[in-house]
Amino acid sequence: MPPEDAKTSDTRAWLRRSSEDLRAANVDMTASPPLVEDALFHCQQAAEKALKAFLAWHDRPFRKTHDLVELGAACCEVDNTLEPILKLAAPLTEFAWRYRYPWQDIPPAMEEGHASLDLARQVYQAIAERLGQGIISPNYP
Repeated sequence: MPPEDAKTSDTRAWLRRSSEDLRAANVDMTASPPLVEDALFHCQQAAEKALKAFLAWHDRPFRKTHDLVELGAACCEVDNTLEPILKLAAPLTEFAWRYRYPWQDIPPAMEEGHASLDLARQVYQAIAERLGQGIISPNYP
């Protein structure tokens, strides 16, 4: 088998990281007691990295950002059928920072953790469907 080209390797690396963040969020939500704040961070990260995989595959440069609105808009320029799921995912952006620092007083509800994990999985799946089996490893969720 020939070695992967750089674009394929880069895309798979982003998807692998996205998959790992989904796994981490799931572990956090099933911990006793659940680590909802950490799970929300990983949900945002999973969505972000899936979008970056899509952009990498389509040779679309992106800056270092956690902004899912910005990344989503760039993805929609390539495939506007992503718009409905990416609009739903946009609020995940704040989880890149919201619960990462001690000054946040109001803890998130379990329901928010479960809903965010489901949404992050939907984003990953939407990207995976568009990239196809040639890119997705059988080890991914």
